Amino acid sequence: MKTFKMLSFDLVTKDGIQPFPLVDGIIINQENSHQSWILELFMDRQYRSTFDELLANATVFNVRAVISSPDNEPAPFQVIVHNVQEIGEHISVLLKGTLKIKRSKYAEQLLAELLAEGVSLDKLLERFSHDMKERPKLKND
Repeated sequence: MKTFKMLSFDLVTKDGIQPFPLVDGIIINQENSHQSWILELFMDRQYRSTFDELLANATVFNVRAVISSPDNEPAPFQVIVHNVQEIGEHISVLLKGTLKIKRSKYAEQLLAELLAEGVSLDKLLERFSHDMKERPKLKND
C-alpha cells in the first residue's frame, strides 16, 4: 500500500465541479487486484448532509483530488461513501473506489475545442493552461 497527502477535493456533478475545503486528507492506493483506493476527507461538519445523502443512497459518483503537490493535475476517481463519522466540529468521510483512466489525448482534444470556439491567439495559451489545470469536461466526452 502507498499513502499520499490529499491537498484538495472536488465533487464532479452534471452541473460542474463542486469544491470541498479540506482540513486534512489522505489517499491510500491499496495496490490490490481490484485497483482499489481509499480516500479519507477531514472537513468541517457543515458538509455532512451532502455525504450522508450519498451514503444513504449508495451513490457511485465521480470526484477529483490533488495529491501530494499543488502543481499536480487533479486525479479522477469513481467512489462510494463508506462511512461518515463526526469528530468534534469536523467530520471524517471515508470513500472507497477506483482511479479512473485518464484521457490520454486530453490536451489535443482541449486544444481542438479552444480553436473551434475561436479563442483568440492572444488568449489561447492562457485558456489552455487554465483548462489543463482545471480539466473541464470536454464536449466529446
